[in-house]
Amino acid sequence: MTDTTRPEPDRIDGAPHPRDTAHVFGQQAAEEAFLTAFHSGRLHHGWLVTGPRGVGKATLAWRIARFLIATPAAEEDGLFGAPPPPETLDIAVDHPVARRIAAGAEPSLFLLRRGGAGSTENDRDKNFRDGKFSKVIRVEDARPLKSFFALSSADGGRRVVIIDSADEMNPNAANAILKLLEEPPARTVILLISHQPSRLLPTIRSRCRELRLSPLPQDALEQALAQAEIEAPANHAALAELAAGSVGEAVRMITLDGLKLYAELIALIGTLPRFDASRAQALADTAAARGGEDRRVLLHHLIDLALSRLARTGVTGMAPATEAAPGEAEILTRLSPDAFAGRRWAQAAEEIGARLRHGEAVNLDPAALILDTVFKLQSIAGGQAA
Repeated sequence: MTDTTRPEPDRIDGAPHPRDTAHVFGQQAAEEAFLTAFHSGRLHHGWLVTGPRGVGKATLAWRIARFLIATPAAEEDGLFGAPPPPETLDIAVDHPVARRIAAGAEPSLFLLRRGGAGSTENDRDKNFRDGKFSKVIRVEDARPLKSFFALSSADGGRRVVIIDSADEMNPNAANAILKLLEEPPARTVILLISHQPSRLLPTIRSRCRELRLSPLPQDALEQALAQAEIEAPANHAALAELAAGSVGEAVRMITLDGLKLYAELIALIGTLPRFDASRAQALADTAAARGGEDRRVLLHHLIDLALSRLARTGVTGMAPATEAAPGEAEILTRLSPDAFAGRRWAQAAEEIGARLRHGEAVNLDPAALILDTVFKLQSIAGGQAA
């Protein structure tokens, strides 16, 4: 097995790597669509696996890779005829291909992801081992594909390339992959994982068949967390509400105590228009805590989420059916009683989100940024009350 303690750019903190995750839950339609294409005998060479973050795209890509490498094509069936067509993408964990992939030693599989930061090969290798990754996938990360195709073609089997994620490719890397899609090597399948396919080159999208994954229902979310051996909080419904069908987001909520943080935020919003100064300072301290960058990013996301729920309450005339924090429905209804208020909160969400992103980009004081946000919320709530 691979080293589960080593940082990897394509793994969510607190969860196993997708290569070590056997099943995808709640995405049967996408699996069946791929199997149908496989059985047709005209398997497309490029597949764009899309959907929101954390819904199982990478796990599905690794399942497909195991399946393709371990399952012979029709012309490989040998003297005794074709075996029954497979009904699922399942490959036994003790299958040689599954064991090699788990160990990172499968010669027919290439994983393209962000490499280590640095301008030289030695620096990139060292930084990758230390968990210091580049912000983008560079053309240097894609260059080993040339030797991959040269070395792995002798066995005559399929070859699979996983790109996680295609959204992170810089222009040079994207052009290198486009050329590969335009002139694909024989018996090769390229799986591109994308959270925002609209940001990819149109020529890349046009050369791929899309597998669209959807947010998970609550039962599938709980199954995925159980598979990852992650203990969910007692309030499963609130977790599912905030995670919005994303296993990755649910893991982040659990590991960073996101439910408690959201409850504190809603309690503060509930004191508007005369906000509770001690609660505001506590949130600001959370944002400024040393080593708490992940928690600060989560807090910014939760602010955006709370504002979105305020806007939706006003526009629709009703609070969300599931409360994600104690007393949330009453607070949202009081502060956003009608469509006019809903539109004001929607505009506030856009403005505050932009200010938070700008503050992060220019390294503004995190505590001051949160307090500034609270004053903005107070202004909006006060105007609404008036």
